[in-house]
Amino acid sequence: MAADPTSTRLPAADDTGRAEPGSWATWLAARARVRAARGMQRTDNSRGPLMDLASNDYLGLGRHPEVRAAAAAAVQEYGAGAAASRVATGTLPVHRELEGSLCRYTGRAEALVFSSGYTANLGVLGALGGPGSLFILDAHAHASLIDGARLSGALVETSRHNDLEHIERLLRENLRGPAPKPRVAVVVESIYSVLGDAAPLAEAAELCARHGALLVVDEAHSLAATDQGSAVRAAGLAGSGHVVVTATLSKALGAQGGAALLGGESAGLLREHLVNTSRTFLFDTALAPAAAAAALRSLALADPGRIGNLARNAKVICETLAGHPELRGRIEPGAGAVQSIKMPGAAAAMAVTAALREHGIAVACFRPPSVPDGISRLRITAHAHQDPVELALVLGTVARIILEVES
Repeated sequence: MAADPTSTRLPAADDTGRAEPGSWATWLAARARVRAARGMQRTDNSRGPLMDLASNDYLGLGRHPEVRAAAAAAVQEYGAGAAASRVATGTLPVHRELEGSLCRYTGRAEALVFSSGYTANLGVLGALGGPGSLFILDAHAHASLIDGARLSGALVETSRHNDLEHIERLLRENLRGPAPKPRVAVVVESIYSVLGDAAPLAEAAELCARHGALLVVDEAHSLAATDQGSAVRAAGLAGSGHVVVTATLSKALGAQGGAALLGGESAGLLREHLVNTSRTFLFDTALAPAAAAAALRSLALADPGRIGNLARNAKVICETLAGHPELRGRIEPGAGAVQSIKMPGAAAAMAVTAALREHGIAVACFRPPSVPDGISRLRITAHAHQDPVELALVLGTVARIILEVES
């Protein structure tokens, strides 16, 4: 029987138990053919001198002179890396300063900085998990939340996207089950990365409070990029002890790293728990001092004016693209920086992305399996520092190329 080229099993062994010669190379080549046939081949593109409608540097702070100067000064003072984990000798004064600044910026009581947003999600969920825990994840949750939940040892259930009634049903089913889990956490994103829609945070927090559950909110796309600088704060939940926030420092703040942001009377106890049990905190080298200093300076620059400019340009994207009748029903306005255009398929989305690069415009192409509903999209990202008139002209080119490719 011929081997299934889509299988993820290891290559077969011969009668002696040894792998067949060249079997890894054969398997890798087969996987490459499958990706090409399904339109799933990706490359590690560089941005270059393109008009940036793709990156996550929402406020344009990644190249801001003050942010770069802060990073350079940290390298001179502390060196290129932290040289150890936070619980060894890796905690530097800049980490403490950053954690304090994050608390003041978001209104939370405690903060703990990780090496990335991904490791923050793995670490927080891992520390909250175990056989006595139940995690209810939104169907559109980011891969880092899915991985963290699965690795945690907790029971994992998936709720329909932004469906509070379904979440409540799962909460009640746990209580009525033969072996109810005593610790439950509902896991959502403040703003989702593909569709750009927002979670009903206030309602979700109230639901969790009634059922004695934690609400874990990933603010990757809202920290320093939405009203009041935090979706949780804007929802009136900054002081809520049953709301646990994770975030990244690599999007609106233009740096790198992640954080857990904690509130309420038990914030200190929870931070201590994370320090002692979060594997991605305990066993990972601390965030590089340059990145920590850059994020610290970015927080000072992420003011209401810049956030307002970001919202303005997001509106320019939606209104300009919707001005083309052929695209009007395909624009999906997002709650934050990310706006998207539905495409008829992965091949068309890839073709438009490539054609736009030839015109000096970078957009993101999201296609299966990265899209939760199976619909390929162009993801257009707003940036606060771009001139709205120039942006509208560039978007006219985006619309023209889409229609040319699809004609």
